[in-house]
Amino acid sequence: MDKMIKKKILLIFFLLLMAYLMCACGKTGIKRQESQHSAAQANKKLSTIVYGSKDYTRMNPAMDEHGEINILIFDGLTAHNGSNEVVPGLAKRWDFDEQTNTYTFYLEEDVKWHDGEAFTAEDVEFTIASIMDPENGSENAPNYEDVEEITVIDAHTIAFRLAAKNVAFLDYMTMPVLPKHLLEGENMQESDFFRHPVGTGPYRMESWDVGQAIVLVKNKEYFKGSAKIDRVIFKIVPDDSARALQMESGELDMALLTPKDAQLFDGKEGYRCYRMKTSDYRGIMFNFQHEYWKKNKDLIPAVCYALDREAMVEAVLLGHGVAAFGPLQRNRYHYEQTEHYDYRPKKVKEILEHAGCKMGSDGFYERDGERVGFVLSVGAGDQVRAELAQAAAGQLKEAGIDCTVDVPVQVDWSGQMAYLIGWGSPFDADDHTYKVFGTDKGANYSGYSNKLVDAYLTKARQSDDPNVRADAYARFQIELAKDPAFAFLCYVDADYVVSDQIQGIEPDTVMGHHGVGIFWNITEWERTDGSK
Repeated sequence: MDKMIKKKILLIFFLLLMAYLMCACGKTGIKRQESQHSAAQANKKLSTIVYGSKDYTRMNPAMDEHGEINILIFDGLTAHNGSNEVVPGLAKRWDFDEQTNTYTFYLEEDVKWHDGEAFTAEDVEFTIASIMDPENGSENAPNYEDVEEITVIDAHTIAFRLAAKNVAFLDYMTMPVLPKHLLEGENMQESDFFRHPVGTGPYRMESWDVGQAIVLVKNKEYFKGSAKIDRVIFKIVPDDSARALQMESGELDMALLTPKDAQLFDGKEGYRCYRMKTSDYRGIMFNFQHEYWKKNKDLIPAVCYALDREAMVEAVLLGHGVAAFGPLQRNRYHYEQTEHYDYRPKKVKEILEHAGCKMGSDGFYERDGERVGFVLSVGAGDQVRAELAQAAAGQLKEAGIDCTVDVPVQVDWSGQMAYLIGWGSPFDADDHTYKVFGTDKGANYSGYSNKLVDAYLTKARQSDDPNVRADAYARFQIELAKDPAFAFLCYVDADYVVSDQIQGIEPDTVMGHHGVGIFWNITEWERTDGSK
């Protein structure tokens, strides 16, 4: 009987123990579920934008002319607002001494690099001096060639003495500043820093999966105030058509699409289409280093008259752009009374025959036993440029000029005959003119040289009198039309397609080259659903 009682007692104890353990495990499971739920809720609150981007090999704003991602990671002393006017950036204010042509910048005092180090005037000096150093081969160097002296007055004050007035200088001080403590002594073209950049901007790099995605997270210590969007993912989608498909599938929140792809989203639920004006033009750049153009430069006006730009705008751009005849059509100093090179087949015939060309039995002109024509190279992966190149080649062939299109694996700037180029800036007229058309300047890839063009561009950049500048730029445009460096084709609108959950984009801002500029106010953007 005692044994039975003991067994019952043991059984009751065992059952009570099991009940206790199950209860404890249950509570642990509940706590774990609650923890997981809390983490999920935290992640859900992280707002993200996934942007369909072209690929990057590096982020080097000092050496390279443009990059959409730069403005998220870096800051300049100055910045641009939605009207493309110069406003304070890392410099809270500045003044100009007309007697000595000296700009003095007074810097923000509590700015930190993404690695926690303090930003100082020495970083500014290092950045601009690196760009100016000819050993570094920066294509931005012409912007600062009139800087004669840089003086670091103290940690938060720096002065630039110029050889002459240059009202574009404040625009050029939007140049992203780089950290001296991470780049001093490094190769400014090859440093690994440019694949792991550290800036002062509103976002810092979290990860870079090469060829796949670049993930940026907001800089909570940003001196202008933390951004509202937590993460921006630059998803690498080089192919134009693939970006459109990924926008439709919801893999992307925004992308710059071709006109043909963008029209598929007009009026479609869940999307907003922003057709934004740009200063971004396309044209045929002639390589004057090539022997063909050394002998046949006088035939370039015939090429220009043989192009039906209006037909290109309608057929390739679907009307999302305008015909181009010069580099300043979207600038305050645009001069209308220049030669537009409107489509004139009879003029083509007249120029060619006056130059001694004769029509061959194959339908192409010849001169001195050589067929009149050239190879037009176009970069891979840009559908609009490829279609423009094919359209131009077809029109030239109809006019008796044998033009064929080539898509090289790598661009041979000195060896190619011609290239489907793109340039254009929404800022001061000096930008994308002086360094593009000036003799031996950093972005003059055509080898173009014209003493009058050089003189007019120099006069315009060295005056702050709007009337003097207007006259100089008018003369520049007239001379450039007389002696064409490019056969201008069209200005291309920027067709951004964006999820309707993204708020804050400014649709009236004129975009730059490659449609760059939409992120100028990224810190003010919001995502209405608060998640991705």
